[in-house]
Amino acid sequence: MTTRNQITRTTAATLAALLALTAAGCSSKAKDKKEDKAGAGGVKTGQGVTDKTIKLGVLTDMTGVYASLGKSVTQAQQLYAKQTNADGGICGRKVELVVRDHGYDPQKAVSGYTELSPQVLGFAQFIGSPFVAAVKQRIDGQDKGLVIPQAWSASLLGSPYIRVIGNTYDVETINAIDFLTKDKGLKKGDKIGHVYFEGDYGENALAGAKYAAEKAGLTVVEQKIKPTDNDMTAQVAALKKAGVKGVVISAGPRQAASLVGVAAAVKLQVPIIGNNSAFSPQLLATQAAPALMKNYYVASPTEPIGTGTPAAKKLVADYKAAYPSDALDNGVVAGWTAASVFGEALKKACTSKDLTREGVGKALLTINAYDSGFGTTHDFTDPKAPSSRQTVILRPDKKVTGGTKVVREAEISEAAKSFTVGG
Repeated sequence: MTTRNQITRTTAATLAALLALTAAGCSSKAKDKKEDKAGAGGVKTGQGVTDKTIKLGVLTDMTGVYASLGKSVTQAQQLYAKQTNADGGICGRKVELVVRDHGYDPQKAVSGYTELSPQVLGFAQFIGSPFVAAVKQRIDGQDKGLVIPQAWSASLLGSPYIRVIGNTYDVETINAIDFLTKDKGLKKGDKIGHVYFEGDYGENALAGAKYAAEKAGLTVVEQKIKPTDNDMTAQVAALKKAGVKGVVISAGPRQAASLVGVAAAVKLQVPIIGNNSAFSPQLLATQAAPALMKNYYVASPTEPIGTGTPAAKKLVADYKAAYPSDALDNGVVAGWTAASVFGEALKKACTSKDLTREGVGKALLTINAYDSGFGTTHDFTDPKAPSSRQTVILRPDKKVTGGTKVVREAEISEAAKSFTVGG
């Protein structure tokens, strides 16, 4: 799944300016907030909830750099809503998704949140960690609506309303390096390369890499890149000269494909593993496919869409029936999981007869062992922690559904267990 997001100085400056422009409007919107009231069935309701509907916001990227991800995540969530409504809805109400495409543009993302927040109960999707971070103060301070981001930065932890599903970048990288040492022969004294995006995603992954390297007695050879850097020739040359025995890449699919392809060309025959966002099954239709299938691995918070669990098989069949012309990828898993977690919180809130934002937030805090059906369980009782520290190791394979297969099932390394996330 191509998901993790980067924040550059330009983006940060843009977001700061946008927040300054919208601050005055926010305070006036707070005054217009609907008062909580008793609705159908004696259930307390508030913003985004009527006697007939529950509205959830979706802030996605359908036209920008993560367009393929946004499409898969959104369609999976629309499928969840359709099936849930066909089964009678939740708390006697139909689930309605209100979708806005921000195109991975900071202005559209912030304005989209400003527009939808007064209308919806919460957000089942919000792509872009810098954009979520930009409105975090508003979410925590006055809006208090549950937001499930398609982003895994440790900087988003700690909020009772922004809840990260799965392991954060740092934990994922620690588990990835554990795979390289236990399964791929890296040992104490070896050097390990780390190619990473500047900004939130890459820096968080680097923190995990340094921690794991220290525990394993490895030396990290850093190669910082920009999201606009697509040719990894210089980075591969530097890593080969340094004599690395393995490489971690915390970047996007294009950078990963270039890295693996160039390494093969110059005979840098070492295992390379990427964070979950550093792969897309579309790469298996390019000339990089043979190298990717030979020497590349992907760290993932869940088993892939093509895994053989009953939940996966059903989701594949249902998604193909609903969207027969669209490819399957792990964005489908991420979207479905986020929607089903939100749905589980709604069901528990209904049992407590409180479908307000506060009621849904409290309900999520009671979920301590949610089975996603894709190899991991999730604990939402602590807002300061990711819902899971488990990581699945995948390998690209164009013969399987979704383009990846499991080579190591969900595990938590000893280093990940002792790591202070975001510390």
